[in-house]
Amino acid sequence: MQILSSVLIVLLSVLALTKAAITEVHQQGTCALYKNCGKKSFFGASLPCAYNGPSVVPDADTRATLVDICGTEWAEREVCCDGEQLENLRGNLQRAETLISSCPACQANFVEFFCSFTCSPDQSQFMNVTQLGTATSGNEIVTELDYFVSPEVAISFYNSCKDVKFSATNGYVMDLIGGGATDYKGFLKFLGDEKPLLGGSPFQINFPWDETPTEIDRLEFATKSCADSDETYRCACVDCPDACPLLPPTKAERACKIGAIRCFSLAILTLYTLVLIVFILAYKSVISLNGAPFYKPEPLRMGEGPSEDEEEGGLAESIEILEPPDNRTYALHKLIQSKFTTIGLYCARFPGLVIGASLLFVALLSLGWFSFTIETDPIRLWVSPHSETYKERQFYDQNFGPFYRAEQAFLVNETGPVLSYETLKWWFEVEENITAITSPVWGTKFDDICLKPTDEACVVQSITQYFDGDIDNLDEDGWQAQIETCTSNPVDCLPPFQQPLKPSMILGGVEASSDYLTAHAIIVSWVINNGPEDSKLVVDAMDWETSLEQYLFNVQTQAAARGLRLSFNTEISLEKELNKSTNTDAKVVVVSYIFMFIYASYALGKATFRSGKRALIESKVTLGLFGILIVLLSVSASVGLFSMLGVKVTLIIAEVIPFLVLAVGVDNIFLLSHELELVNNKYPSEPVEHRIARTVGNMGPSILLSASCETVAFGLGAFVSMPAVRNFALYAAGAVFIDALLQMTMFISALTLDQIRVEENRVDCWPTMQLETSVPVHSGEGMLAKWIRVTYAPAILKRQSKATILMVFCGVCAISLALIPHIQLGLDQRIAIPSDSYMVNYFDDLYDYFDSGPPVYFVTRETNVTTRVEQQALCGRFSTCDEFSLLNILEQERKRSDVSFIAEPAASWLDDFFHWLNPTLDECCRFRKGSVTEMCPPYAREWQCDVCYANKDPAWSISMSGLPEGEEFLKFFSYWIEAPSDPCPLGGKAPYSNAVVADYDRVTIKASSFRTSHTPLRSQNDFIDAYKSARRISESVTEKTGVEVFPYSVFYIFFDQYTSIFRLTTTLIVAAELCIFAITSVLLGSIYSGAVVACTVAMIVIDIMGVMSLWGISLNAVSLVNLVMCVGIGVEFCSHIARAFVAPSLDVLDLSRSRMKGNDERVWAALVSVGGSVLCGITFTKLIGVTVLAFTRSKIFEVYYFRMWLALVIIAASHGLVFLPVALSYFGGPGYSSNEETEIDYDSLSATRYRSLFEESESAESEEEPEEEDEQE
Repeated sequence: MQILSSVLIVLLSVLALTKAAITEVHQQGTCALYKNCGKKSFFGASLPCAYNGPSVVPDADTRATLVDICGTEWAEREVCCDGEQLENLRGNLQRAETLISSCPACQANFVEFFCSFTCSPDQSQFMNVTQLGTATSGNEIVTELDYFVSPEVAISFYNSCKDVKFSATNGYVMDLIGGGATDYKGFLKFLGDEKPLLGGSPFQINFPWDETPTEIDRLEFATKSCADSDETYRCACVDCPDACPLLPPTKAERACKIGAIRCFSLAILTLYTLVLIVFILAYKSVISLNGAPFYKPEPLRMGEGPSEDEEEGGLAESIEILEPPDNRTYALHKLIQSKFTTIGLYCARFPGLVIGASLLFVALLSLGWFSFTIETDPIRLWVSPHSETYKERQFYDQNFGPFYRAEQAFLVNETGPVLSYETLKWWFEVEENITAITSPVWGTKFDDICLKPTDEACVVQSITQYFDGDIDNLDEDGWQAQIETCTSNPVDCLPPFQQPLKPSMILGGVEASSDYLTAHAIIVSWVINNGPEDSKLVVDAMDWETSLEQYLFNVQTQAAARGLRLSFNTEISLEKELNKSTNTDAKVVVVSYIFMFIYASYALGKATFRSGKRALIESKVTLGLFGILIVLLSVSASVGLFSMLGVKVTLIIAEVIPFLVLAVGVDNIFLLSHELELVNNKYPSEPVEHRIARTVGNMGPSILLSASCETVAFGLGAFVSMPAVRNFALYAAGAVFIDALLQMTMFISALTLDQIRVEENRVDCWPTMQLETSVPVHSGEGMLAKWIRVTYAPAILKRQSKATILMVFCGVCAISLALIPHIQLGLDQRIAIPSDSYMVNYFDDLYDYFDSGPPVYFVTRETNVTTRVEQQALCGRFSTCDEFSLLNILEQERKRSDVSFIAEPAASWLDDFFHWLNPTLDECCRFRKGSVTEMCPPYAREWQCDVCYANKDPAWSISMSGLPEGEEFLKFFSYWIEAPSDPCPLGGKAPYSNAVVADYDRVTIKASSFRTSHTPLRSQNDFIDAYKSARRISESVTEKTGVEVFPYSVFYIFFDQYTSIFRLTTTLIVAAELCIFAITSVLLGSIYSGAVVACTVAMIVIDIMGVMSLWGISLNAVSLVNLVMCVGIGVEFCSHIARAFVAPSLDVLDLSRSRMKGNDERVWAALVSVGGSVLCGITFTKLIGVTVLAFTRSKIFEVYYFRMWLALVIIAASHGLVFLPVALSYFGGPGYSSNEETEIDYDSLSATRYRSLFEESESAESEEEPEEEDEQE
């Protein structure tokens, strides 16, 4: 602006002598300049005459003017200026006060500096005229001079002004009056450089620093410090760092680290090392003292010494006489087993009724699918409507309107500067075409929906706005100079929408500091009004954005032809690309599930190929597919139930729940099928219904244990406020519960029908076909079962193996625990979209070239700013503002931007409003002559207007004593909020029309916002830390001032979850662990065994979190859901083995006639009984499904599903099959009788037509009828 520049030279009113001897005399009382002698040109400013004579005594009028301008210290001095010079000086200083009046020290130094330049009686001592010229009048005028200023004075002058803020641009006054100078030399050079056409100095003033001629005595005067002890000159904190109070250190600054390692991590590793040393020493001591195994023997059945065959890994040929079994029982277990036996018998006797009732039950629940809806709005997914962040967003939208819609493009030259005349000319045409786009559906144009701060021009943040958005202003020879001028002083190049454009917002990738002509990227933003969801404005905007998107795709081709690259984003782009990613992911997920279904069906129904016909009969493919069908039915029923209750489905639910239920359900199906084989072998002559009842009675407690733990673990998530997690927890708990219910009813009936089919020699998948075939010859146990029994179980139960396994797994857990604090938070948008999306380049360019952070608003609500107390709690540019006012705190936080992420001074509508009333700024608040209600037009002449506060009593004061309150406040506020920014830059309409909501009826300010911006945020951690910092700052302001303040930025609502996600994760997992401990302790009948299971599940989750830290998996809502799922899957791996440990099969124990006794014996029996089912049923099924996910094109699926689920399967399987058995052998509780029949006719197994678990050394040659067993109804 011209105002500013004219300030720069306040004054250089002087004269010239001839070229030969200009300033010959340098002594006290001698002038170098006096009076004005003319202009260089018709439009130029008056230039001084060279006068090397004695100073003069001014007349009374001149003296009065001098004292009024320069102060009482000039009341008795002689001078080297006249009245005309003083009037010019007054006008220029008044313009400067528009910018610097908030800092009295800067203002005082500015006045003294130019008063000395213009009027000092000793001018010749510090000034030397070096060049003369001829005025239009023919007089000689000064065109260049040297001004010798003491470095101390220059430094103090610069320091007093360098931090003064200019709210309208969120920048510094130094950018306007000093060209952004970073030191005193640059500041004075900018003031002295000749810039007549730009409103700067009308002639050249040089400031020599290297040498001082002997006849020169540099200018000295008593400068004022911005933190001056005299409150008359002391500046506000906002404009003076030294006047600010010290803020306490932030939490980030107090973070405990030793080098690069967090104290917590180091403490965990140190503690583990100490425990490990103690364990090794204790272990060696025990071994050396008695050589006994490291467990307390508690045998259930005592066998004799091992036979030779057993020592060689086989089974004894004959059965030794065994001691009577331990008769210890657990009443609850006995009751549960009895109830499940009854259920099994009923389901076996009435299979058609049970299956029909189950299908009816599922069908009724599935009616809820008619209410099925998918929630895709990220706000409704991640933010609770009851959270403070959500309420704050609602408040902001209701008072200031929804945040603008932004369309942004990057035009990039990766090989050199992007700016050239041809490129700019082409881009002008592109922007003109964009503004002319008419949407196809509603006929919307950019002008219909764009943001117009002044109600006239649209906001387009582009390099073209430095040329007023008009290609006719683009000069082939002068475009570079224009850009240099505008980037160095944006206020001088206001675009049509009247808000300065910071160069960092429109040019990126600058090679040299502030040399924007070297920029590699042009950044363009089109700002569009926003409205409530589904409103006409939003519908029109989306329609136009669709057309814009199509046009920019064409522009990409044009840019490529010019050797450039265009990336862009419209407001609708991200959601469209996310939906495209979902469609891609859905195919991969379906393929993954198909592979898992095929494997599970094959593994459950694999035939023992004794002969071709027999294989067709003993195949279990139909049963396997029926089991998979139950999984799908349970998912359908759960979705129907909760859809009926109004709980919306999320994409996470659709992708995770089937995987989860399949993992849980398939294992139970394997266990039931395997147990039926054992019962068939033992009781071949019993009716099928009785054998099914025995199967359900034996495995029901185990399935109840796992299903109860999983349902409760998932159900706990229903108490979480985050909708995505809460909905997942409800659907998961419901699906797992319904799946277990259907397995213990519907699947049991199907298992009965399948068993009857086999015994009637009917073909699998074609039961109407019956084959004639002989009774099969027993084929023995499978290779996996034999390997577990003979090799694996004995190997891990060796004394040295157990100690090693315990130390290794605990060590891995300790390392993982130490890594947990290093887990990153967030969900990078580049991961969420397909890897081949056009938006990947946009996000890369955004991080690489956009050197401005997002705006942040500190919002006050229901704060009565019309009262002085509230004004002082908010303001920052008056001497009586509270020490810890909102503006003062924000200014101090800005100075530690590395932790506060605040980059710019806050735009204070309150301070600008009050300074707009300053009567010395005679171009700001003006009434029409004789009126106190009608404002003067912006460029009305002085004689037509009266300055508003010129005769106010008390007068306007930096101490706020004369500033308005109450109704007077709102009266002047209503004028100011409609005032333009030109010629007075403090006008409120353009910068603040959407920042303040006044309530004229209640005489208060309902809501207002103070705008600043974050530092450039280039990672998810930056966004999260910026939000946390803004939240911390607002809480500090509220605490210090009592004013209710909250921060708002458009991205905050998505990152609010990360302030509590660690606490939420810990709470969920700990609560689930406590429930698991309680349930397992009750159902297992042992606190020790329950504790071992809970600890093992906790270790699984901790190890997975360690993998997250190492494998770059961030913690967010997606990974949190997966962690909750890990708890459930971890229980599935552990519960069956734990139950088989506390209630081991007596048949299996009878086969353990080795040296293993007590806990070791029961661990061996548990592994032999259910280890194969855990390995085949869930581990291999999940590995197959997870492997398919590796081929996805979606980065989010690769990172958050493939990586996490692969880690889950491996870690959970290793803990369930390796660590848990060892931990139970050490710390497991006592066992009890499983109520099974204890008398075994082992020889009869060789004659049965059912496959035995254990292999005979020789085939039986004849069948013997099994002993008759008592029926258990």
